Amino acid sequence: MSCCQGKNLTEENFKKLDEIIEKNKSRRGALIPVLHEAQELFGYLPYEVQKRIAEGLNIPMAEVYGVATFYTRFTLKPTGDHKISVCMGTACYVKGADKILEKLKELLKIDVGGTTEDGKFSIEATRCLGACGLAPVVVIDNTVYGKLAPEDIENILSRY
Repeated sequence: MSCCQGKNLTEENFKKLDEIIEKNKSRRGALIPVLHEAQELFGYLPYEVQKRIAEGLNIPMAEVYGVATFYTRFTLKPTGDHKISVCMGTACYVKGADKILEKLKELLKIDVGGTTEDGKFSIEATRCLGACGLAPVVVIDNTVYGKLAPEDIENILSRY
């Protein structure tokens, strides 16, 4: 998913969103699949997109917002071209994930939930990523980096 910072909020993409809504509208449980496709299209789920989905599926805006904020796979803010997930599960935390996270924040000059000024990176702290044997673990996009130390981070970021 790429960073949009609003650039994907085009009339063309809203037309595509209307097609997605129309295709799914008669399906039971259409909201989550529509939200997934909308996030793929726009990169995130801003208010305007949520409102269009609510109107198109004829459901309350509060329900759309509730689902979009409940599931961690959805985001209401633009994310970076490269999404960095730092596992803060027990095994990773015990092995220094907090130090890895601090190094990322220092190097990228952003906090958890933030996106770098150039739109290149976003950081999120996640629960268990299921790679406890590799603790501490960071996932960038879909690439897993394990058994990390803070001094590894700069080299890893340079690849992106």
